[in-house]
Amino acid sequence: MRIGIIGATGAVGQELLKVIEERKVPFTELIMLASSRSKGLEIEFMGKTYIVDETTEDSFDNMDIALFAGGPASRAFGRLAQSKGVVVIDNSSTFRMDDDVPLIVPEVNADALENHKGLIANPNCSTIIMAAALYPIHQYAKIKRIIVSTYQAVSGAGKEGIDELDLQISQVLKGEPTTPDVFAKQIAFNLVPRIDVWCDEAYTKEEMKMVWETQKIFGEPDMPITATTVRVPIYRSHSESIYIETENPIDADKAREILSSAPGIIVQDDPENEGYPTPLETSMKDEIFVGRIRNDLYTKNALNLWVVSDQIKKGAALNAVQIAEELIKRNLI
Repeated sequence: MRIGIIGATGAVGQELLKVIEERKVPFTELIMLASSRSKGLEIEFMGKTYIVDETTEDSFDNMDIALFAGGPASRAFGRLAQSKGVVVIDNSSTFRMDDDVPLIVPEVNADALENHKGLIANPNCSTIIMAAALYPIHQYAKIKRIIVSTYQAVSGAGKEGIDELDLQISQVLKGEPTTPDVFAKQIAFNLVPRIDVWCDEAYTKEEMKMVWETQKIFGEPDMPITATTVRVPIYRSHSESIYIETENPIDADKAREILSSAPGIIVQDDPENEGYPTPLETSMKDEIFVGRIRNDLYTKNALNLWVVSDQIKKGAALNAVQIAEELIKRNLI
């Protein structure tokens, strides 16, 4: 199995390598690719030194799986790699809503891989976290409405987001002015209720990703979903406050029971003993953590949940590698 990492030097690319090693993904050759700026860099991985090469049209001639870490390379080379018989797993938003591209969260809709045409999309990190947590409830009680507010770490904007938070914390503590660059406003000691560009009806693209992608993953194109996405001054792990209404009866106890046996989910819900997940506790972990599961006070068949997961790990690299594992297991390469 010849695996290519496109964007190997970035945050998601580096996380992909960690996950490949952790999960012992089988490969005979690993091909490290990035932009021209990173050509020639060395990466130490599993006791071997790899030289990063520039991604070109010829890079995919001897490759079985291409793991795209996202960014411009997906737009430039994703379809090209597919046309050369490479199975592409893409972390960008470029192809997610294309009709011929399955959008996969393995715990939810792995069966959609059976008809793949060589290009598979990894959903948005916030979408993955929400979809994996809600799908077991949807199977039991059929969700008819979702309202979600997110609290998203700066690493969701890449290394540049982390660097900007570091710089601004230093500037604020020294009494110096800050100049926002990566984020629309100062992120240090602040919240910014805008992620990505503005879309119709004053929603952001990040918010609409959660709407459109969840509808596609669940196979529910008319499911009402409203999202408000907020950038918060923490480094890693996204949190989500989720309200759902269901067609069939369900209460908090039943939801805890269902989620406790769901793949990839850890229920951490013991409020009297401060048992609930936080970003700090979930960073670097594979699972999606769910707590604060409550019956709504006013609406029948409605629940509130608090969901937290490492968006670089499960929300990007791990989910992509799990897709590759499913393809290998199902003999779909």
